Amino acid sequence: MNNLIPRGSLFDEFFKDMAPGYFIRPLHGDPLPQSIKVDVKEGPDAYVVEAEIPGVARDDIHVTIDANIVTLSAEVRQMDAQASDEKLLRSERYYGSVARSFQLPQDIDEEAARAKYDNGVLRLTLPKKRGRSGQKLAIE
Repeated sequence: MNNLIPRGSLFDEFFKDMAPGYFIRPLHGDPLPQSIKVDVKEGPDAYVVEAEIPGVARDDIHVTIDANIVTLSAEVRQMDAQASDEKLLRSERYYGSVARSFQLPQDIDEEAARAKYDNGVLRLTLPKKRGRSGQKLAIE
């Protein structure tokens, strides 16, 4: 018999409400994203990746391509604005990073890859690397 308490039980719900200080949860704004959500589409010559990364500055997004492995990472920052004639009594902000890696079926031509970030969506165009397919091997 399994005596372990399952995830998402009433026990977890009780402590989530009783001790919110133990959980990282911003008191305002959108919560820190848990992961980067992606759509990957394959065309005849390239893969197209659309990733949702809202509220992140373009300079805080990093894309790494290693053969057929794509890694997306972002530094998320939320800060409160303050006017010059105001006295700051309390400031709540959070910082964090989020990353996602996935493997594509074919290697990517890293030199021809393109990225565009607009309205919180990162769009990657990743051309497939052209290799010599069907090459006949010489028998020695």
